[in-house]
Amino acid sequence: MWIAVAALAACTNDPGFTGVAGMNEAEPGEVAQCRYVTDLRMTPGVYGPVLAEQGLRYARNKIMADAQRSGADTVVFDKVAPGSDVYELHAVAYRCRG
Repeated sequence: MWIAVAALAACTNDPGFTGVAGMNEAEPGEVAQCRYVTDLRMTPGVYGPVLAEQGLRYARNKIMADAQRSGADTVVFDKVAPGSDVYELHAVAYRCRG
């Protein structure tokens, strides 16, 4: 199964797999001078000790792509306690440049 996921990722332009160029991730205090764009939420598609990290990375990348499509250039993700299970990601998107 892992090979199938890697093969699928290699032949797709899905930003969940490839990431998003031109987007920044910031801390809450770093966006005070920025314009609010939108709130975004996503549930990671996989859980458990083997695939949880990949599911979380995919969801973060998809949120950043959605933020960019909304006109944002910066995203602030809610903090997640290390080692805790994540059932939903929340981020706030901002426009900080231009």
